[in-house]
Amino acid sequence: MDGLDVKAGSRSAITLGALAVVFVASATWGWSRVTEPFPEKVEPAPCTDTLIAEGDDLAPPQVMVTVLNGGGANGLATKTMDRLIGFGFAQGETGNAPDTGGPVAAQVWSADPDDPAAILLASYLGDDVDIVDQPSGYPGVTIVVGKRFQGVVEGHPTVTAEKDAYVCTPPLSSQPEDPA
Repeated sequence: MDGLDVKAGSRSAITLGALAVVFVASATWGWSRVTEPFPEKVEPAPCTDTLIAEGDDLAPPQVMVTVLNGGGANGLATKTMDRLIGFGFAQGETGNAPDTGGPVAAQVWSADPDDPAAILLASYLGDDVDIVDQPSGYPGVTIVVGKRFQGVVEGHPTVTAEKDAYVCTPPLSSQPEDPA
């Protein structure tokens, strides 16, 4: 009978030991979760590359614009951005351009001169505008305005894509209304 009591006592001690190990492990894991820092806030991308299929129309609300001052009067980039926003373009960034190599009226910087967003934007910058093969690193389509820039004019309401192209559209952008 004494052997039975020792066996039962050993079983109880082993069970309590195992429960103590589980408790300590659970408490340690719980404490590490409670004291873990909150995740960092992730800034959303300013725009999303959206496929504009050949034959589709592209309108100003689908184009994000960055305006850089290339040697014009102070505030020219901001004034130009305000006018473009008035025509429906989405606001990117404003700032000063790196050296453009001399006085310019207006340049549209694009890696693809046939980009429908660049063509649409150029129509709002008057006659003295060049589409330059130059990526900028800024969100959307980048334009540079300089001393000879005469100001924003009313351009085309839409441009039809001649080929498939990716355009950096602002969040929640939509396609132009279908007239049919």
